[in-house]
Amino acid sequence: MKLLRFTLYALAWVAAALCATWAFGALYFDFPKGGAFAAILFVIALLAIVIFVRGKLLKLGIIFGACALVAAWWLTLKPSNDRAWQPDVAQTAWAEINGDEVTIHNVRNCDYRTATDFTPHWETRTVWLSQITGMDVAINYWGSPWIAHPIVSFQFADALPLCFSIETRKTIGQQYSTLEGFYRQYTLIYIVADERDCIRLRTNYRREDVYLYHTLASPAQARERFREYVATVNALHENPRWYNAVTSNCTTSIRAQRAVKLRAPWDWRILLNGKADEMLYQDHAIATGGLTFTELKQRSLINDRARAADQDPNFSSIIREGLPRSD
Repeated sequence: MKLLRFTLYALAWVAAALCATWAFGALYFDFPKGGAFAAILFVIALLAIVIFVRGKLLKLGIIFGACALVAAWWLTLKPSNDRAWQPDVAQTAWAEINGDEVTIHNVRNCDYRTATDFTPHWETRTVWLSQITGMDVAINYWGSPWIAHPIVSFQFADALPLCFSIETRKTIGQQYSTLEGFYRQYTLIYIVADERDCIRLRTNYRREDVYLYHTLASPAQARERFREYVATVNALHENPRWYNAVTSNCTTSIRAQRAVKLRAPWDWRILLNGKADEMLYQDHAIATGGLTFTELKQRSLINDRARAADQDPNFSSIIREGLPRSD
């Protein structure tokens, strides 16, 4: 019995420490003014509770209560579309749907000179759902093989592909931080873009590794996924949401935008999304051409083709040369 009681107390203190750490970060990053000061005061108050309050259960109760108060305040923070945004995320896409016809506004197609020097261009594109022929997914890496960024690209019989890239919407001067991504520092944005923007930016200017795969989704399935993206794009245009590095990121958002009954079973590679292409391979969701996963990944690296194509209007066709289209 003593061992059980000790174990329960130890687990409770671990939970209290985790809650207190999260609350410290919430105050430090998200408190409107003087976040560091508020976070330090919070730690001092918790230390005073640990030192001066008698009774283990009372100490734990007060600590959990203090963290709950911070969480209650934190949940009142509301995102906004009205801020001084960086030029590449200055506009949010939105779509008008008229039966088969979909007109998407604020499609990004920037003119890049370097990764940070570019002329923003925002276009209006009209596509037809009946002309969707399939969907591809690009997985790009910039460091760790465990973490990547997916870009879904829809193919049309009569139009250029359209990319959807789920990203953080940053204000002028703001940089991405994984730690800050756990708090309310960024809003979520669905970038709708030309492949010569969204993919070429990564291959040719950021010099990141990009792997492109053709999914085995039928035209009907691709149309349904396109509708899901468009519905989310319109929802975010009217009602912004917070980005979160775990619950609402570039991969979990793809799963969350589907109806609950249609979502794929949870897989750890949804979070460690550098392994997402391996998951898709094992789930028979991408064209393999009979290749092993290692062989397919080697063939799917499009950087050389993308750099050779660069400004070529046939960029989208060139980067797909040699990729398996079906199994």
